[in-house]
Amino acid sequence: MIDPNDTLEVQVAKQAKIIDALVRRANRQHEVGTTAYSAFQSAIALQGQIWAKTRDLERTASELESVRHESERSRKTLADAISAMEGGFALFTDGRLEICNDLFTSLLPDISPDIVPGVGIEAYLCALAGSTHLVAADTDLRGLATQLGQGGAGPSVLSCVTELTGDRHFQIGFQRTSSDNLVVLQTEITGIVRQNRSEKESLIDMQAHYLQAAFENMSSGICTFSHDGEVIMHNSRFRELLGVPYTLMQKGTELGQILGFMQLNGLVIDTPALEIELWRERLGRQGRLRRRIRHAGGRVLDLHAHLLPDQGFLVDVKDVTLESRATEMLEKRVAERTAELTLANERLTEQHAVQTSVEEELRLAKERAEAAVSSKTRFLAAASHDLLQPINAAKLLISTLQETAEGTTLSRTVDRLQGSFQSIEQILHALLDISRLDTTDAALTPQDVCLGTLMQGIVEDQMPVAEKKGVQLDIVPSSVFVRSEPRYLMRSIQNLVVNAIQYTDAGGRVLMGCRRHGNRIVLQVWDTGLGISKADQARIFEEFARAKNVPFGSGMGLGLSIVERTCRHLGHEIRVRSAPGRGSVFCLDMEMVPGRRRGADPDLPKTPEDADMDLLVLVVENDPDVLFATTQKLENWGASVFPTSSTEEARRVVEEIGMPPDIILADYQLDDGDTGIHTIRAVREASGVKVPAIIITADRSADLVRTGAHQGFTVLTKPVQLSRLRPLIDWKTRGPGATPLIRITDKSSA
Repeated sequence: MIDPNDTLEVQVAKQAKIIDALVRRANRQHEVGTTAYSAFQSAIALQGQIWAKTRDLERTASELESVRHESERSRKTLADAISAMEGGFALFTDGRLEICNDLFTSLLPDISPDIVPGVGIEAYLCALAGSTHLVAADTDLRGLATQLGQGGAGPSVLSCVTELTGDRHFQIGFQRTSSDNLVVLQTEITGIVRQNRSEKESLIDMQAHYLQAAFENMSSGICTFSHDGEVIMHNSRFRELLGVPYTLMQKGTELGQILGFMQLNGLVIDTPALEIELWRERLGRQGRLRRRIRHAGGRVLDLHAHLLPDQGFLVDVKDVTLESRATEMLEKRVAERTAELTLANERLTEQHAVQTSVEEELRLAKERAEAAVSSKTRFLAAASHDLLQPINAAKLLISTLQETAEGTTLSRTVDRLQGSFQSIEQILHALLDISRLDTTDAALTPQDVCLGTLMQGIVEDQMPVAEKKGVQLDIVPSSVFVRSEPRYLMRSIQNLVVNAIQYTDAGGRVLMGCRRHGNRIVLQVWDTGLGISKADQARIFEEFARAKNVPFGSGMGLGLSIVERTCRHLGHEIRVRSAPGRGSVFCLDMEMVPGRRRGADPDLPKTPEDADMDLLVLVVENDPDVLFATTQKLENWGASVFPTSSTEEARRVVEEIGMPPDIILADYQLDDGDTGIHTIRAVREASGVKVPAIIITADRSADLVRTGAHQGFTVLTKPVQLSRLRPLIDWKTRGPGATPLIRITDKSSA
């Protein structure tokens, strides 16, 4: 009921009200009591409560008296402390003066009567601003009153410096207390201000001495002028460089007098530079002036004038005689050097003209060489068909002759003849491959190639050669794909296998397989043959280079050169490890194509050599020898052959026999722009049946292979391998790859 935080007077008042209320309650209970005993009990209880409250009231009154006495003593102590302070002190409570010392009221005698307890802070500051003893203040006192009147929203500490009459200075500080009262302090700073003023004047004088000393020790001549053009300060170097007397260079001398003296005495050769109006116009417009003048004494001077903030100006004079002479000498040397360079340039121009003429001759020679190479390439491309035609015919005829002469005395002669033609074929293929690799990279278009298919085909081709020589030829199957050009990669691997068989004696072994190294595939060809020495390993990939231990007449040394060129163009790496007498291993390092596996290879039917073919075969060949040899070979196999030399003749044959042939064997390049593709299309249109077909050609382009896949015919390159031709014919006519003889209703499907 009683808040202990209230003052003692408030607590006593509240207790008195409580006691009065208890007495009135007791009287009411006595009036309404039904018995004397109840009244007596109420009186006793009431008397006890009154005695307790009376004791509390007496104790409270005693404490209040003690607090009052302590407050009076504290106030007296505060007044004594304030009076003992060196500066003026005042405490404003709720914006009004509560207490202050005598120094605070006596600072400005003319406003002392106005500074009494209860005066507001605004009234005090207004009186202070209007005092006749106030000379100046660094702050607007009335504006300061506005800031102090903001209460807690304003700054907690403010101060201003005032100057009073008699060169007295005071700092008046305003600081808010935690209870939001305001304390004002007046501190005299007259001694500090006078000391700072004295030190400033002394520093200015000292700086003037320092500046003069710095001027005197400068290598340049320095002189400062006022805005009226009168000398303020200069150094002796300025006077020495210009050659003016000491009596003229005095403080207050006008610039016009100095320039007139120099002009009158001919001290400067460039007299227009001494016109005072020029100086005034240039400094007023640009704020600076620069002139190089020649002194009568032979010196060259650089004169600089700069406008100063007070509209005066500073003149700087430097002796640049040596610099000027060096510049003149340098200019002279530059002129001489320019003349030399001009002469040298003329000579270089002549040499350049000669060099241009030589380069033009070299360019023409290069063009002629490139034209010769291009001509050679075109010749080889055109001649390859003509070169391979007789070889193809000879192979077919020799094969027929070999079957005829078997068991006779001519058998060995025919075998030797077949070996000679195989050597011719290998050399011709090597020369054609080298020519293609050296002339262009465009033919080498990398694609995904299955190594297993390539290796299996090479082994099947070379197995008869290995068996005939008594060499064991083995292969480790693989289904991995690599990124390469299939035709040249096949030729490279075939060259390695042929060499391995050729240089391995009977009873030896040749092994071909692949190893994986990360994302690379290394195809290896091992043999137990002659081996290669360290010295020969560095040169065996050159043209016509053979190891020293190779028997004479065993080859021209072109196979490995083709392998090296192919690998270089395709980005493969070729390596060899070998030891004489122990064999060799050749390695082809290639990029693997991940995620691809070889599908099932077509199983070519294994037809016995003596089994009759029993097929109607339409042969289209414009070379009579090749046509005759092919016809003889097919007839020996038991086929019925219709030899023709053009598309038109083939069409007539089909119309005459009144039925489609079982298969078409056509050369690609025929006479007068005719091709085997035209023949296949014409026969299919004439017969109305999609006849199986094989193109036999010397053209090794990938476009022809793609065309064959699109139009349904197979491409074999010349000279044709008979070991592949017959199984392919059987596979296309009787095996899983046979094309059903369906009637063509849409000519576009032909």
